[in-house]
Amino acid sequence: MSMAVREKIRVAVIFGPGERIAPVWFEWRQRKHTVCETTYQWTDRQGSETCLHFSVSDGFGLYELVYHTEARVWRLLELQPDYR
Repeated sequence: MSMAVREKIRVAVIFGPGERIAPVWFEWRQRKHTVCETTYQWTDRQGSETCLHFSVSDGFGLYELVYHTEARVWRLLELQPDYR
């Protein structure tokens, strides 16, 4: 069962090649989660802003991360504990 979160988070990413962005780890509630797998990624728009979504796993849970390109803010939108 997924849980809505919608909190700002800190994310480390690798850029490139090209316009590729790959989350490496994220920090939520003072806990660091290492990204083991990106299961899906997509882009949508909220008004004029482009939002980059990443469905990632740390081996224990599934998380939806979103990067708001104009605001330059990362958020954790949802999590699904006990993913595996």
